Amino acid sequence: MSSGLRRRRFLQMASALGLGAELGPWASLRTITPLRAEEARVKPEMVRFRPEIEPVVRLIEETPRERIIETGIIQLKKGLSYKDLLAGLFLAGIRNIKPRPVGFKFHAVMVINSAHVLGQSAAVTERLLPLLWALDNFKASQAQDVKEGDWVLEPLDECRLPKTQRAREEFVRAMEVWDSDAADAAIAALCRSSGAAHTMEPLWRYAVRDQRNIGHKAIFAAQCWRTLQAIGWEHAEPVLRSLVFGLLDLQGDTRPRPVGPYESNLENAGKIRPEWSVGREDAAATRALLAVIRQATPEAASEEAVKLLNQGIAPGSLWDAAILSACELLMHSPGILSLHATTSTNALHYIYTTSGDDLTRRLALLQAVGWQPLFRGRIKPGQSTGIDALPASPDLRLSGGDTAVGEIFATINDDRTKAATKAMAYLSGGGSSELIFDAARRMIFHKGRDSHDYKYGAALWEEYLWSTEPKWRNHIVAASMFNFPGARTPDSPLMIRARDALAAVMS
Repeated sequence: MSSGLRRRRFLQMASALGLGAELGPWASLRTITPLRAEEARVKPEMVRFRPEIEPVVRLIEETPRERIIETGIIQLKKGLSYKDLLAGLFLAGIRNIKPRPVGFKFHAVMVINSAHVLGQSAAVTERLLPLLWALDNFKASQAQDVKEGDWVLEPLDECRLPKTQRAREEFVRAMEVWDSDAADAAIAALCRSSGAAHTMEPLWRYAVRDQRNIGHKAIFAAQCWRTLQAIGWEHAEPVLRSLVFGLLDLQGDTRPRPVGPYESNLENAGKIRPEWSVGREDAAATRALLAVIRQATPEAASEEAVKLLNQGIAPGSLWDAAILSACELLMHSPGILSLHATTSTNALHYIYTTSGDDLTRRLALLQAVGWQPLFRGRIKPGQSTGIDALPASPDLRLSGGDTAVGEIFATINDDRTKAATKAMAYLSGGGSSELIFDAARRMIFHKGRDSHDYKYGAALWEEYLWSTEPKWRNHIVAASMFNFPGARTPDSPLMIRARDALAAVMS
């Protein structure tokens, strides 16, 4: 598509969503925004922490919140790369924000990759918006951390490091007994002596272990790996030390054991047929598992997943059931808990696609199914239409293209259920899901006020792409209307401030 057509497409959608008059200053970002393809790749030589990133981290740490957006824009204008600003922001969070509990103020760290991904898939004139938002979000969390004791990631005790050949063994032992100090030393030794994939493999296992923190441990692990792919593995050691500290959080529980069906799923995983990763996609099996999840205990739901795998059903059909369940919870009871049913499922799904260990992959799938009843038990949704019964309403009259998408997002502010029905009608009639997600991304950028807007948007788009059955994709998109901001939601004060700052800096 030519730049002229892209610009026209951008303005048409902005107009349909009522955003057109507010976008002018962002055109200036064309000269400072892009993350180049060569920057996005992690080069083989990038294995050591680069000393030159420290001044960037310090600048972000020490700049007052009221000046951080202007400072970020100025530094980019002076030649600081997007990648280095992203790395500095992530590392500032790793060093300054306590990952216990994994959530709350620590979202300033966990959301960075989601903001990055949404930004990189946006129009060039909007790509910096999420990063500017994330800078301000970090400063808010940094201030909260100071109020709560001013935690910092302490220097590593080099005397505690195990020998290189025993690093992995010692790490596994420490994680099994929930020994934070020993695990801290062992992960540093493992990181220094092994490649990225080898270092991450045992971390994936412990990331899927515990549903404590409503799934944030899996989310944290996935986001660490994703962000390191963007900024470079040379930053891994402090990042993984923070991750391990978070994974071993017991939230005051005196019992060093995981929350959820992990222990039973260790047994269940051994009952799955050897060639389990190959099977037939089956929408009926997805629907059957979804019905079980609605009523069963975590253990019973996981056992049903084992049964279906052993009947030759492909794992993708089970993943469809897990994400549909999560989306259904959001439909029935919109809010933080139901939103995390989606984002934690996405994290487990990502770990499933990334891990090279067969047992970890089995566990990620079984945990994704087994965690759904845990969320349902906390949410206690009432009886209402199931996600698989959402009406398509083909007789519903909608305009075409951008105008129809604008109508859908305008309806959100009045009636989210009606907006979901309109989305189903639009998609069933051949409408574009990409246009809907493009609109949702702009709603998040301009009207979102919380880390969860970014986390949810990135996770849901990925689950949509991963869904194995085209018929379920429309349901996933329709359910998102219960969370995305509507077209008549006021613009975020932060984005208004950012526009003013950009206009001042670029003038």
